[in-house]
Amino acid sequence: MFYELARWLSAYISAFHLFQYITLRTIASALTALAISLAFGPSVIRRLAAQKAGQVIRTDGPQSHLSKAGTPTMGGTLILLAVAISTLLWMDPANRFDWIVLGVMLSFGAVGFYDDYRKLVLKDSRGLPARWKYLWQSLFGLIAALVLFATAQVPAETALFVPLFKTVALPLGAFFVLIAYLMIVGFSNAVNLTDGLDGLAIMPSVLVAVALGIFAYLSGNAVFSGYLDIPSIPGAGELAIFCGALAGSGLGFLWFNAYPAQVFMGDVGALAIGAALGCIAVIVRQEIVLLIMGGVFVMETASVMLQVASFKLTGKRIFRMAPIHHHFELKGWPEPRVIVRFWIISVMLMLIGLATLKVR
Repeated sequence: MFYELARWLSAYISAFHLFQYITLRTIASALTALAISLAFGPSVIRRLAAQKAGQVIRTDGPQSHLSKAGTPTMGGTLILLAVAISTLLWMDPANRFDWIVLGVMLSFGAVGFYDDYRKLVLKDSRGLPARWKYLWQSLFGLIAALVLFATAQVPAETALFVPLFKTVALPLGAFFVLIAYLMIVGFSNAVNLTDGLDGLAIMPSVLVAVALGIFAYLSGNAVFSGYLDIPSIPGAGELAIFCGALAGSGLGFLWFNAYPAQVFMGDVGALAIGAALGCIAVIVRQEIVLLIMGGVFVMETASVMLQVASFKLTGKRIFRMAPIHHHFELKGWPEPRVIVRFWIISVMLMLIGLATLKVR
C-alpha cells in the first residue's frame, strides 16, 4: 500500500508528504485504474474469447443485436481488478469505509461472476436461479448495512438528509439498516438492467462515481461540510480514492466497450458497480441525491416495473420492450443515438445533483 510507504518515506524525504493529501491520491488512483484497464484489457478480452464466454442475444429483441452474439462477456472482471488494485495501493488502510465498499463490490461481483459463468461458460441457460441470486444479494447487502449501522461513530451517519433543506435530518435508528439494504441491492439491480447497450451503463456509472467522490471528499472535511451544510462524516473523504479508481477503470473499460463493443460488462461488473455506488451514497448520506444523479438507472428500472405491472393487470404493454432503451431502439433510433442521448441525460442529472451542494 503506497500510502503507508509514502508516510514512512516522508520522515526522510519531505516530498512524500504530498501523498498524505486525498486529492493527489484520488488522481493517482484514477490514473492507476485507467492504466490497468487499458493495459490488461486486450488480454482479458482474448482470455474470455478463448473460454467462449460469448454474449447470448434475445431473439425477441432488436434485430440489430443479433450481430453481437458471441461478443466476449464478463468484462466486468477487468473493472473489479483495476478498482481493487488501485484502491488498495492508494487508500489509507486504517479507513473502514474503503474496506466496506470494497467488500460490497467484490461480494456482489462474485454473485454476478457465478451467474455469468454458469450461463456463458457452462452453457446453463438458467444461470444462477433468480431466487438464489436475490438471496445472495440480500445477504451481502444486509451484512453491509448492519456493519455500517454497528460502526457508526456520529449521529449523522444514521440520519436521513433531504436535499435543498439545511436543517432536515431525520434520525433513522434501526430503519437505517432497511434503507441501506434497499439502496445497495436496489441500485445493484438497476445498473444491471441498464447494461443492455454498448457503453450505456458504464458512462453514467463513471459520472455518478465522480460526483459521489466529490460528495465524499467534502463530507469528510469538517470545514467544507460545515460551509455547505452537508453531513459531516469523519473519514468519508477517503472514499474519493475508491470513486477515483472506479471512474478511471470505467473509462478504461469504455475504451473497449464503446460502440461497437469488443467486450460486455456482464453481471459480474454491473451488479458490483451498482452495489458499490449505492453503498457510497449511504455512507455519505446522499441516498436521495443518488436517485437524482442515477436517474437513468432509476428510469430503466421503473420502465421494467411498469411494463410488468401493466401486462399483469391489463394484458397490455406500456413500452414496445423493456428496459426502456430497447423501446427507443424499436421506435427506430440507432443504437449510438440512444446511448449518447442517455449519456447526455446522465450529465445533466449529475450536475443537478452537484447543485444540491449549495442550493440549501
